[in-house]
Amino acid sequence: MNSSHKASIDWIRSNNKKVRKLSSSVSKSNKYDGKIRQLHGEVFEDLDCLECANCCRTTGPLLTNKDISRIAKHLKLSESSFVQSYLRIDEEGDFVFKSMPCPFLGDDNYCSIYEVRPRACKAFPHTDAPGQASIFHLTRKNARICPGVAQILKRLIESET
Repeated sequence: MNSSHKASIDWIRSNNKKVRKLSSSVSKSNKYDGKIRQLHGEVFEDLDCLECANCCRTTGPLLTNKDISRIAKHLKLSESSFVQSYLRIDEEGDFVFKSMPCPFLGDDNYCSIYEVRPRACKAFPHTDAPGQASIFHLTRKNARICPGVAQILKRLIESET
């Protein structure tokens, strides 16, 4: 992660009071959906996720049965072999990777299964999803991992003041 990425995440951590205040506002209203999606487009247009890949290093996705089937087929493994080799069941009964960073993340930050990656990976960081009021707790959490989300929250906070 480069220094500007780290600075964005550090800004979020050091402005937790402002983030909590914003969270309270977003959680009460759907009026933020359009603004957050707009900021998502602006921020990720200029951000190269391959410079960071912090999400792939630190946050394991939940894998659905469809994910397991698709990835196993791509890897030419049986579903049970794929599960046995790469997955475990977490405390909530969901399939997740046995260890992090993601076993499919290369040294160059490229994903070796990108075309068939889990649905949760495709959706991350969820800042372009509708219904931000109901998932903003996730956005706050992701801002501590993803410099793009941190930048979105910083810009949103700055636009509110």
